[in-house]
Amino acid sequence: MQGVACNLLRESPMTTLVSKISFHLRVAGSTHIGQRKANEDAFVVADLTGGSLLDGAPEARFEVGDRGVLLAVSDGMGGADAGEVASAIVVDTLKRAFQAASPDMPEEALLNEAIQRAHAAVREANTRDAKRMGATLTAVFVHGAHAFIAEVGDSRAYLIRSGQIFPLTRDQSMLRILLDTGLLSKDDAERSPLRNQILQAMGHQPDVKVALARLELRDRDCLLLCSDGLTSCVSDEEIRDTVLSAGRPEHVAKQLVDLANAHGGEDNITVVIAGVGGELAAVREDELLAETFHVISTFEPAVPGVGTRPTPP
Repeated sequence: MQGVACNLLRESPMTTLVSKISFHLRVAGSTHIGQRKANEDAFVVADLTGGSLLDGAPEARFEVGDRGVLLAVSDGMGGADAGEVASAIVVDTLKRAFQAASPDMPEEALLNEAIQRAHAAVREANTRDAKRMGATLTAVFVHGAHAFIAEVGDSRAYLIRSGQIFPLTRDQSMLRILLDTGLLSKDDAERSPLRNQILQAMGHQPDVKVALARLELRDRDCLLLCSDGLTSCVSDEEIRDTVLSAGRPEHVAKQLVDLANAHGGEDNITVVIAGVGGELAAVREDELLAETFHVISTFEPAVPGVGTRPTPP
């Protein structure tokens, strides 16, 4: 489907520049309780230069300035009054760490340090309140014509580019390992009791190993972050088709949540979508994702009896 572009951006870029390259994000986010009794998901969208948050608005446009833009989704675990607390701690601590950080700090170091602070904050809350709560985290830091992607757990990030969808994260789950090593078929995976067993989470283990990657952005790229309440019900192809057909980011977010609910909505559903536009290079017709996507660090679990060879998504 080469030549089909993301349809989220129709405006000309603004002429007031903060960064060397003038580009912007049109962003929307949506979260829904699904069929659960409480919503344990949380998300944040923060313009770190201007200080604005998405904060309840259906959609916003952020110029990507010298401090960048932060997008993050967290899926809490531990039940009502625990999982929802954990995910809220994660996104709030992450946002505060970015706001307080030195603007000269390297992006991957900044992401890793902020995530470690959020992890420590959940562990501290567990100790203080005698709880066993945790959360996943997938975060994207857009800065200097790049997107830096970080993951702990199994919430996901995707890129929709030139009519195709590409996963930018790899689930840190037992199911993913069994699929990658050929010990489980895709058909068996859909029925496996291991579907919800993740191998690390914010606040659970003493330490977390953050998977990090860097993406060179192209004009009209679309970045999508989501909790597994979406991906357990909606296929990658359905996500792609919705992004390409729905138009504005707020319509994409709403339609994806509605689609997950129509397919059962067994879990909380959270979607953050950002359309990228401005003075960025266009995608070359023959350009491969591998030319613009670079793995910085991977999560390599030690699972007894299972050998793993982690590969980039």
